[in-house]
Amino acid sequence: MPLRSVQSKMARNSETYVCQSCGAVYGKWAGRCDACGEWNTVELEASEAGPPGSLSAAPSKSKGKKLQFTSLAGATEDVPRLLTGNAEFDRACGGGLVPASALLIGGDPGVGKSTLLLQIASGLAKSGSAVAYISGEEAVAQIRLRARRLGVEKTPVHLASATSLRDILATLKTERPDVVIIDSIQTLWSDTLPAAPGTVTQVRACAQELVRYAKSSGAALLLVGHVTKDGQIAGPRVVEHMVDAVMYFESEQGRDFRILRAVKNRFGAAHEIGVFEMSGGGLKEVANPSQLFLTDGDRDVSGAAVFAGIEGTRPVLVEIQALVSPSSLAAPRRAVVGWDSARLSMLLAVLDARAGLDFGRHDVFLNVAGGLRIAEPAADLAAAAALCSSLFDSPLPHDRVVFGEVALSGAVRAVNQTEARLKEAKKLGFAGALAPAGAVRDALKVTEASTLADLVAWARR
Repeated sequence: MPLRSVQSKMARNSETYVCQSCGAVYGKWAGRCDACGEWNTVELEASEAGPPGSLSAAPSKSKGKKLQFTSLAGATEDVPRLLTGNAEFDRACGGGLVPASALLIGGDPGVGKSTLLLQIASGLAKSGSAVAYISGEEAVAQIRLRARRLGVEKTPVHLASATSLRDILATLKTERPDVVIIDSIQTLWSDTLPAAPGTVTQVRACAQELVRYAKSSGAALLLVGHVTKDGQIAGPRVVEHMVDAVMYFESEQGRDFRILRAVKNRFGAAHEIGVFEMSGGGLKEVANPSQLFLTDGDRDVSGAAVFAGIEGTRPVLVEIQALVSPSSLAAPRRAVVGWDSARLSMLLAVLDARAGLDFGRHDVFLNVAGGLRIAEPAADLAAAAALCSSLFDSPLPHDRVVFGEVALSGAVRAVNQTEARLKEAKKLGFAGALAPAGAVRDALKVTEASTLADLVAWARR
């Protein structure tokens, strides 16, 4: 075979096309990624370098050691925790940071990720932990200005600005801190890979190297990740699989509160939340988020119901607002904010078919007050109560909370953690609840609703 043909074949084998949205690999360029459906995200990346791990993993000539299996039975020690001094952050993490663990925090630009992590770093440093804060986006002078604004400039945090993965790992192996904060993973680059910083290959390789370091050294690792236009952490989903916990820092536009939501946690409850309020002095903890999500306006208005929900292990009360008005359109409008639009359509169909109501000729608007997004099915009954109240133009009792899941048959199903929901309502001054049959009655007076007919009768009073 001619030398030119061999060289050409080797060049083709050393080039791959990788989707920058989901990480799918192709042998040739494509305008649309078949895996995630995104357009113009497949880019050329050379694959001449060795596999990830070449920086920290020493080459071995042995054939490997035999594994020693053990039984499931046996004594295990409780996982130690590093308390950050921030109760809301510790709650979202499941009780604090776990040594030798990796945590990924994502959020929109400007939501306050760097502010939160700088406050966390300062709290850990005050408690005696050695904290290394490495920024690839900002200079040291910028971080010092933020620390001065937050009033934490005198805390013993080890600060550096770097993007080279090799330099960062060499420094960490020498200093051996207890906690490592990387802001952000998209800015790092490894000199063993020809890809540009921020590409899927670089993000995946750098994250794997840092996670390997955390597991071997016992340090707690916090990584910051940018999010895409769809609200997902940029880079392949495999990065989320490599870490122990994934959290999203959320903010509703125009509001001062922030929500830190755990979507994955190997050491705690998933879907746990921590609530913060942004102020001139940084992020402040919100100990009672229920008061934040309940409106203080006139309660003698139809179309409002207070839902007793659960976010992770925390009970949260939030007001669900509905507006039902006659429509002159052939296809009435349906608009929802803070809830699943498909679930609203299902609930309207069940109310029409099982309760004999007529929403088919009405425009329906549903809103979760305060900007919170609700995902649990227990909100069905509260949403149905708000819709019926607006349709009948009859205000609901302002001292009652509502929760329960609605089935397609019109039956109201029981939900979990009923006692915690009722206790939170009692703590905030509510006198009773409309709940599924069989709910615990120790905390509040409960009106049982077995079917949607019971709800309609309760809403008409």
